[in-house]
Amino acid sequence: MKNRLKCYLKLIKELLAIVRVLEYNFFIKLKDNYMLKYISAKEAAEKWNISQRRVSVLCSENRINGAMMVGNMWIIPSNAEKPIDKRTVRYEKSKSVTLKPFVKWVGGKSQLVEQIEKMLPTDGEKVLTKYAEPMVGGGALFFSILSKYDFEELYISDINAELINAYQAVKNDVDNLVAKLNEMQMLFLPMDENGRKYFYYTVRERFNLTALTEETATEKAAQFIFLNKTCFNGLYRVNRKGQFNVPMGAYKNPTICDDENLRNIHEALKNVTIVCGDYSLSKSFVDKDTFVYIDPPYRPISETSGFTAYNTDVFDDGEQIRLAKFIDEINLSGAKIVLSNSDPKNVNEEDNFFDDLYKNYKISRVEASRAINSKGDKRGKINELLICN
Repeated sequence: MKNRLKCYLKLIKELLAIVRVLEYNFFIKLKDNYMLKYISAKEAAEKWNISQRRVSVLCSENRINGAMMVGNMWIIPSNAEKPIDKRTVRYEKSKSVTLKPFVKWVGGKSQLVEQIEKMLPTDGEKVLTKYAEPMVGGGALFFSILSKYDFEELYISDINAELINAYQAVKNDVDNLVAKLNEMQMLFLPMDENGRKYFYYTVRERFNLTALTEETATEKAAQFIFLNKTCFNGLYRVNRKGQFNVPMGAYKNPTICDDENLRNIHEALKNVTIVCGDYSLSKSFVDKDTFVYIDPPYRPISETSGFTAYNTDVFDDGEQIRLAKFIDEINLSGAKIVLSNSDPKNVNEEDNFFDDLYKNYKISRVEASRAINSKGDKRGKINELLICN
């Protein structure tokens, strides 16, 4: 009995060895003496930059032409093309409309959008169904995501009540908002410089004196967008009393009302949850199926470069540390997380603040233009950080 069992085991080993040989060196003779080479699932996975398990799934779904099972292994024609992954395609909208941020925002991420979008899973291993941006600001990445991808649930928030009110007005009352912006645009553009200054500072004073209520929400949203489009560099800054105090900019023909874009955004925001509050409120939304992008006020890289007071609260190093702890918390959920910030090594190679704070994450340094500075010769290319899990 033992001898017979040994014979069986030996035969099985020999058969497995034959299968291994077939897996790597399998040829089928076709018509006209053409020889077609086959590769293993492992080789196909390496060739297409996906997992071996995913290749096996595609083979079992008959989505790779010519693939066949030999023993318990799949072999694939070497000239087979990688099939389009239906799960990845679920991200992409069949019909897309290009959406643009409706406000300018200091530290906007238009330069980094393409690099951040590349961090979305694309190999079919994990298709994410939710998107969260708890510090949305001007929403450069958010609007690109809305334009191109189909997430089932989206969440945006910001601690800036006036900014979130503007998002809410676009979502809930776009007709009245557009009418008010058109009226201001028609009045403002034909004016000379002195007339524009008087108009701008009148609107700014009215904006600061009017409390944000349900009745004033759309009016304040229109004022907010007008001031953003006509103030210096699109900067949002408040004094200790919480009053907007940015001077008028020098724009010849600013677009105060982009009717088409606002209406397109209105349609796209219908299924978006918009929250005014601290980023930590997003924790209940974030789970393993969520792509999270966080763009906090940047840590100043010099004594004169920091615009961290978008509200009356300053986002200092203590706040950066609190944010890092929050990142650790949501990382436990299995979410895909991307965070951006300034790179202190632009001015001090010994400054390891973020390298130490996010030592358990991947840190990439990417080049971007710094636009906010009153002196033209102080604007240029610097490194910024992209931090992900």
